[in-house]
Amino acid sequence: MKDRQNIHGSWANRWIFILAATGSAVGLGNIWKFPYIAGENGGGAFVLVYLLFILGVGVPIMMAEVLVGRRGRQSPINSMREVAIEANHSPKWAIVGWMGALAGFLIFSFYSVVAGWVLAYVAGMANGDFLDIGSEQAGKVFNDLLADPQALLIWHTVFVVLVMTVVMGGVNKGLERATRIMMPALFVLLLVLLGYSMTTGSFGEGVDFLFHFDPSALSWDAVLVALGHSFFTLSLGMGAIMAYGSYMPKGASIGSTVMTIAALDTIVALVAGLAIFPIVFANSLDPGAGPGLMFITLPVAFGQMPGGQIFGFLFFVLVGLAAWSSAISLMEPAAAWMVERFGMKRAPVCVILGIVVWILGIAALSSFNIGSDIALFGMNIFDFLDFITANVMLPLGGLFVACFAGWVLTKQISQNELAIKRPGVYALWLVLIRYVAPLAVAAIFILNLIEKLG
Repeated sequence: MKDRQNIHGSWANRWIFILAATGSAVGLGNIWKFPYIAGENGGGAFVLVYLLFILGVGVPIMMAEVLVGRRGRQSPINSMREVAIEANHSPKWAIVGWMGALAGFLIFSFYSVVAGWVLAYVAGMANGDFLDIGSEQAGKVFNDLLADPQALLIWHTVFVVLVMTVVMGGVNKGLERATRIMMPALFVLLLVLLGYSMTTGSFGEGVDFLFHFDPSALSWDAVLVALGHSFFTLSLGMGAIMAYGSYMPKGASIGSTVMTIAALDTIVALVAGLAIFPIVFANSLDPGAGPGLMFITLPVAFGQMPGGQIFGFLFFVLVGLAAWSSAISLMEPAAAWMVERFGMKRAPVCVILGIVVWILGIAALSSFNIGSDIALFGMNIFDFLDFITANVMLPLGGLFVACFAGWVLTKQISQNELAIKRPGVYALWLVLIRYVAPLAVAAIFILNLIEKLG
């Protein structure tokens, strides 16, 4: 096969792709969700099970997405179609690319609302709004923000503009330039906050919360949580990794690159936990506050600690960078497809997509105030968008990608693109992508639906 050329450009090198894909994977969930679910479900025992699922489910599917993206050298929609045709199968496999691009688009519409909360807290921390604040006051600040459609609209708009400005720049002047700045800044801020948490006097308590090895706390539900998070944390099923993979240099090893991304994603989540929980414990606050941990519990902690205003500001800047880097990858598949399909320049494409997703985001943010009475299948608009993407579209996307890579692609195509030198390693990947990953993702899909709808 003659190598396809990507009209969008390519990453300057393998490490830029690693940083970009890590930026896609590292999002709001890494900062508060993973550390919390690890601590509550057996600590080190949970982390061990989670890592096994990362290796057995997340990494094989991520390799498959990168494989298809690099082979097709186009948006996920067109890459799925072209690679399916090359394998002598129906071009209708492009539907999987459509579902991924649409899922990313829908996720962005409500993700930008949450990211807007983060931006509001960056401003609030800088302004000293949380100095000496109590839990009740912090809860009121957050609830007042949710009840204010004008404030939510402003921050949602700012975030949409930030993201679309980067996507508008294309691969090299947009995505790559932003990655070179954002990801090192994210790592530096994380290390600064880790150093700060070591001065709280409760660092040992935070380490124990995260890493105590308690198999008795590892229930069947905890195993399912580990399985689900191992899939969702790597941004699988939404076309983002496939799109980024299409810009990957030809000579770069897919296997070792994906392993590096998975390792960095996990390290960021664990270091975030080590940075956050000592601060929580030092202030005798609840580590199990869920989403409220970030917007109620931590502001109280920062407001009561020496230097808390500065480090609280840095914390929310860190979270904002994580949200920004993830959101860029959510919009890239749709933007790339529109450029390919209509031959348009990036700027008008991003303006069109930005306006549409901005309007959809307004519907999502209204769920907390003026539109709280609007219900879709018993859920408000925000919760419905979350449900349909996380519980239906992403698992199905991951399942179809695994089946496509394992059963539709010829061994010649996958071997050629993966370029795994050891036959045993390729055979292991084939077993994982054909049997283990599809069964695991099907379990996520079915059990999530039972839990949500039961």
